[in-house]
Amino acid sequence: MKPYASKLDRLATTIDAVNEYCGRGISWLTLAMVLVQFTVVVLRYVFSINSIAVQESIMYMHALVFMLGAAYTLKREGHVRVDIFYSKMSPRRRAWVDLLGTVVFLIPMFVFILWTSWGYVMSSWSILEGSPETDGLPLVFALKTVILIMPVLMLAQGVAMGIRSLLVLLNQEPPRPAHSEVEV
Repeated sequence: MKPYASKLDRLATTIDAVNEYCGRGISWLTLAMVLVQFTVVVLRYVFSINSIAVQESIMYMHALVFMLGAAYTLKREGHVRVDIFYSKMSPRRRAWVDLLGTVVFLIPMFVFILWTSWGYVMSSWSILEGSPETDGLPLVFALKTVILIMPVLMLAQGVAMGIRSLLVLLNQEPPRPAHSEVEV
């Protein structure tokens, strides 16, 4: 492997590791969400106790799972795609599809999301926005920050995908199997 290829591979590996760590960590919130939702139901219907803050915490966890788990899902090739043609392509063609898809669709989309969301999130921070409910969580501004973190993680994963595709095209990395060929 050439020196530039090894540095690029290290960068892609680091990005993959960050998103893997984030995705595995955030996945535990799904269990917490189920347990908290169960608790809400039991408290409400058995003990006639209701808590807006606890109900909002479920919404916060749900948002965190989907927003912060998106890059992990992309890394694991878990997003929906039409695999009819892709799985039958040669490794070089798959690398071209991945590289072009990343450059033409993924990167512009998440740069746009980051750019258009910046003011919205900063406005929320400027007033330390809280829940509109009296007993709700006072952290709406913190939750809205995830709107900025998600595109950053997705852009980073897009860079890692682009690097891996480029290395395949330059014959510097062994091609990965098609998504349908990967054992889970």
